[in-house]
Amino acid sequence: MGSRFRGVILIPAVLACLAGGVAVAQDKPADTMEIFREKARADKKLVVATALNLTEGEAKAFWPVYNSYQSDMITHYNRVFELIDTFAKAYGSMADETATQLLGEFLALETDHVAILNSYAPRFRRVLPPVKVARLYQIENKLRALVNYELAREIPLIK
Repeated sequence: MGSRFRGVILIPAVLACLAGGVAVAQDKPADTMEIFREKARADKKLVVATALNLTEGEAKAFWPVYNSYQSDMITHYNRVFELIDTFAKAYGSMADETATQLLGEFLALETDHVAILNSYAPRFRRVLPPVKVARLYQIENKLRALVNYELAREIPLIK
């Protein structure tokens, strides 16, 4: 891979940490990456908990739903990693067919992301007041925007 992809190798780890995922960096010992992921997950949960200012009752009902949401997001982000990997491998010799395939996969990922958000909204509304659900979605959107910014910064345009 070219120098333009050096940062992309780290992006999946960051993205996985934000999503609570289990991506494994190939050049780091597993225990170090696991510690990093656990810290990032704890930091994200702290951000969510602080921003939502959950009552004890809300927290008891919220965290199982949120953990399920995070699990679904891990699956989603694993697919994002696969798409980035496919793009990186094809970057030097991008053919029309590959570009069409990559675009289709990207659009499917975007559609699936929205479907996850839509499927969890009623579940979150059952355990939190509407204002806190909206705030949660703002937090998630801001974190995703940060990751998307890094991806956009690191992934070069197709030649």
